Amino acid sequence: MPKKARKTGPRAASRAAARKPAKAATKRPAAAPMNDNAARIARALEAIASHLSAASPAAGPADSFASADAFVWHPNGRLAPVPRVSRVDLGLLKGIDRMRDILIENTERFADGLPANNALLWGARGMGKSSLVKAAHASLNVSRKPAARLKLIEIHREDIESLPALMDMLRSSEFRFIVFCDDLSFDGNDASYKSLKAVLEGGIEGRPDNVILYATSNRRHLLAREMIENERSTAINPGEAVEEKVSLSDRFGLWLGFHRCSQDEYLAMVKGYCGHFGIKLAEEELEREALEWSTTRGSRSGRVAWQFTQELAGRLGVRLKPN
Repeated sequence: MPKKARKTGPRAASRAAARKPAKAATKRPAAAPMNDNAARIARALEAIASHLSAASPAAGPADSFASADAFVWHPNGRLAPVPRVSRVDLGLLKGIDRMRDILIENTERFADGLPANNALLWGARGMGKSSLVKAAHASLNVSRKPAARLKLIEIHREDIESLPALMDMLRSSEFRFIVFCDDLSFDGNDASYKSLKAVLEGGIEGRPDNVILYATSNRRHLLAREMIENERSTAINPGEAVEEKVSLSDRFGLWLGFHRCSQDEYLAMVKGYCGHFGIKLAEEELEREALEWSTTRGSRSGRVAWQFTQELAGRLGVRLKPN
């Protein structure tokens, strides 16, 4: 049987040409060139690097300390200046005259380059421990030239482990610094107190000569009583285990104890605030309302006196601006 003749002509040629690209497409699937993938990866890496460099803190020069008198330390190595410190005037702190005089004398010696001790202010809550530190710092800077002003640096309790890094930053500065930690205490298995011990005394470098540490705490030994009792009950040598933890407070050379104030001291605080801010009320009525306020609060302290003053000022429409 004879073979059919192959069709020729323009239509047959066009059908053949249409079939050829289809075959080529099935043989070689489309793929992105390797150069395009590498370029996209490079651009992504550059973007990540730029974000990281923007987020990382720039190392500030030593003269940046002249920009403010107070700073807050962040564990990533940044010191944030505080343009306006929340503080009360030294004269408004009543009932703590002895502790006030001791701390100011110690701070003044340090500011003059003389030997001074790290200080632990401990005792009853609300009795002006942290207020005294901030007020003492401000009172000493009033009469000092800019180059001789003390710098106050607050470090938060949870950032104590970064304290050695802060010391390294301050060591080479010409300024003198009070490093202040408010409400310092340790609980449970927290071992960050060892960083503080090494900085206070005992480390190979020791505390820089231009740095002094002030801390406040409600606890005399900075440790919870149950934490100490647990050490006594579980340690092989209970005495040694307890001594290791209790020795932290021993490394503060100056201990200042704050105790609950009497009724007369509490009323003196209230009258001092009212006189300072121009709040006028008959003395008998003022005393009666102040005592009633402290009774409802269940305590007498400088903090309670200040809270009553704010309540009274708001009720009488007096703005709390000093005269």
